[in-house]
Amino acid sequence: AFFARNSYISGKYDDQASFEKLNAHLNALHNGEKANRLFYLALPPSVYKEVTTHIRKTCLSSIGWNRLIVEKPFGKDLDSSNDLSNHMSALFREDQIYRIDHYLGKEMVQNLMVLRFGNRIFGPIWNRDNVACVILTFKEPFGTEGRGGYFDEFGIIRDVMQNHLLQMLCLVAMEKPTSTNSNDVRDEKVKVLKCIKEVKSENVVLGQYVGNPSGKGEAQKGYLDDSTVPAGSTTPTFAAAVLYVDNERWDGVPFILRCGKALNERKAEVRLQFREVPGDIFQQQCKRNELVIRVQPNEAVYTKMMTKKPGMFFNPEESELDLTYGNRYKDVKLPDAYERLILDVFCGSQMHFVRSDELREAWRIFTPLLHQIEAEKTKPIAYCYGSRGPSEADELMKRVGFQYEGTYRWVNPHKL
Repeated sequence: AFFARNSYISGKYDDQASFEKLNAHLNALHNGEKANRLFYLALPPSVYKEVTTHIRKTCLSSIGWNRLIVEKPFGKDLDSSNDLSNHMSALFREDQIYRIDHYLGKEMVQNLMVLRFGNRIFGPIWNRDNVACVILTFKEPFGTEGRGGYFDEFGIIRDVMQNHLLQMLCLVAMEKPTSTNSNDVRDEKVKVLKCIKEVKSENVVLGQYVGNPSGKGEAQKGYLDDSTVPAGSTTPTFAAAVLYVDNERWDGVPFILRCGKALNERKAEVRLQFREVPGDIFQQQCKRNELVIRVQPNEAVYTKMMTKKPGMFFNPEESELDLTYGNRYKDVKLPDAYERLILDVFCGSQMHFVRSDELREAWRIFTPLLHQIEAEKTKPIAYCYGSRGPSEADELMKRVGFQYEGTYRWVNPHKL
């Protein structure tokens, strides 16, 4: 039934007549002239300007609402992003533009707000007095697999860090909004971004994967072995960066963003590592507590904490309070991020979409670094396909205060 309602019109992006044909087709549909119109720009960014100009001139509904979904990348740096934003704001109101970042539609990313502001236990400890560092991670276990030509134009910082990870940082770091109204939430996110200085190159580690000689299939190929990647490319496929939110709540707390391709696992998570317990009475056997929000795979929230090891002796042991969604919500189907976000557009809710001032601040933070990398052709550190990434990234994390003990082992209680 759904596919029967679909129709297809072919045309050229830069041809006014093609858009007139599209508009005539829309008007000919049942209630076509009165209907709401949603334009989803799943297009190369290079044609956004032409297409939006033609839509504005030719295809808008005069009675129903008109809304526009724009896919990332929203520009390549601060100037190009501002140029695109200025162009679109001359054609459409901000409440008609939906800049989609599908990470904002993921269950656990949306859950950050409820965890923080719906639980009394987290409020008093969510600050610099208790949190030692925050780590935001995005890992993929596969490389570019023949799509390196597209990736090479943008690199991992533009592809993941400047958007997905920075959005998650905002939700972790922002103050409580006055309501769940879209603009109230987005106002707080912008305030956080304004407190972050431009990222410094000494707080960044860049990597590029090379083939693993003992791997199988794709794992034997490095990034430069992808035939679509320009020879000798210095585009990073891995990045770790440390940002600081210079406000009263977070002063001095490192926010470590790390992301990469061809790593050892698929994982996206937010990890808050808390400071040591003052006045230790357990002969330094206690490890730091952690709160982990796992976005994918196997959505979960768990707290790493110390308990007494069962038995005769008084020894502390790492354990967890665990909310794994697959166990707690066995028969619940979590909607896909895009399902959720497209429904939000129909309903006119912009809470989980990126506002123009938010976008401007995000590019301000990363543009100087991106320009420096490209001007100097900074050579990324080689790391093996299927590894954890460059060891220099672990050293950077350790230098700013993250402690990795390697002693914790999660036991699935549902498989005991």
